[in-house]
Amino acid sequence: MRNCFVFCIVAFLVLVSSCNRFGERVLFNGLDVANWKTAGDVRVKDSALCLNGVAATAIQREEFKDFELCMKVRTTPGGKGFLGFHTDSLNGKGYRVAINNDRTDSVWWRMTGSLMSVRNLTKSFVKENEWFAMRVRVEGKAISVFINDETVVEYIEPSSPFRNVEHDAALLSEGCFSLTSTGTGAIECKDIVVKELDTDNLDSVGQSLAAINEQTDEIIRLHQEDFPVLDYHVHLKGRLTKEKAAVQSRKSGVNYAIAPNCGIGFKITNDSEIYAFLDAMRTQPFILAMQGEGREWVTTFSQAARDEFDYVFTDALTFTDTKGNRTRLWIKDEVFIDDEQQYMDLILDKICGVLQEPADIYVNPCFLPEQMNDRYDFFWTEARMNKFVDVLAKSGKVLEINELYKIPSKAIILKAKAAGVKFSFGSNNVDEIPSATLLSYSIRMKKECGITARDMYRPRVK
Repeated sequence: MRNCFVFCIVAFLVLVSSCNRFGERVLFNGLDVANWKTAGDVRVKDSALCLNGVAATAIQREEFKDFELCMKVRTTPGGKGFLGFHTDSLNGKGYRVAINNDRTDSVWWRMTGSLMSVRNLTKSFVKENEWFAMRVRVEGKAISVFINDETVVEYIEPSSPFRNVEHDAALLSEGCFSLTSTGTGAIECKDIVVKELDTDNLDSVGQSLAAINEQTDEIIRLHQEDFPVLDYHVHLKGRLTKEKAAVQSRKSGVNYAIAPNCGIGFKITNDSEIYAFLDAMRTQPFILAMQGEGREWVTTFSQAARDEFDYVFTDALTFTDTKGNRTRLWIKDEVFIDDEQQYMDLILDKICGVLQEPADIYVNPCFLPEQMNDRYDFFWTEARMNKFVDVLAKSGKVLEINELYKIPSKAIILKAKAAGVKFSFGSNNVDEIPSATLLSYSIRMKKECGITARDMYRPRVK
């Protein structure tokens, strides 16, 4: 009888211990910071842990490895910082998740939910002075970040991650949670709860196979050097739905700006269709752009409707030639050339005209038709490049570096950079083609032309 009683007690204690380990645990009780090591202006106010101003820090005293952390967060104007995990008492190792809803921040590519230096995000789902739910899950080598239950980051740390010297401690291990304020405002947190995860049956082999080889990946290098990683020119077409685009974006680490084609004969032909598109896409993890098609787009859509996009771009591929032919330069049968040099001058004149239209970015830039493209540098003479860049710089337009056509040339890009022109990278994808959004030509031109983060166009994210 006594042995039976002892057995029951032991079993009960084992059960309680197991539940305690894998059950939810409150890390902040809303009353005090007894379980946190703090520095700077950290206080409890209205049941929230408040970090005020630069260098306010709170480091939780316990260590965790595999977990799901949930909390509610709010930032006041100017408030920004990060949540650290797998860190130490110095807040020096592990990963950081950005808390930043300041749309005026100069580092506009590191918004709330970013897995900093690894998966930086160009769009925040929330506003300042607005409570939102943040959830971070670490399971084996997989890191997921959720904002208001929307997945914003899915990252698997590979067996040989690429890290530069500045971020060499951004690795999974185990450690504490931390909260750090780096802005002039406040970060407020409440309902901070963690649940340790049982990973006994984790498919570590599957995770390893799904990870990107970062030793050959150029995208992780952009994140590591704190460069905005945004494909400014993505279309939902062919098999690429918004759902697939979101998955593809998270996997590659490239943020997407989704742009519908707007104009006569295209998917969107009037203001009401613009508003319907925006209503359906505002909650998606994309910056939203408009491509104005044909020369009629300026009068087809009102300025009020166009201004609802984060930016607008157009190209000079569609125009009426000197004989009255409506020309689409990418369609060989619609290009009628008598004298190639005269036709090149016509193309340049049309480009200079398009640069006066009310768009933010000039895309598919300096395109030549198939009949002339094999002699690109021959037609784009020094004088023509100078004329183009002069008009471009005076217009204030952004110059796209285009993946689909691998244009413009390095010579044109260098002249544009010297003139102070801003740039965008655009895949102009034709279908669900992941390789098109890896921005290989853009990255090569970035390196060869010395393009920095300050040279990149900043969208007016709404």
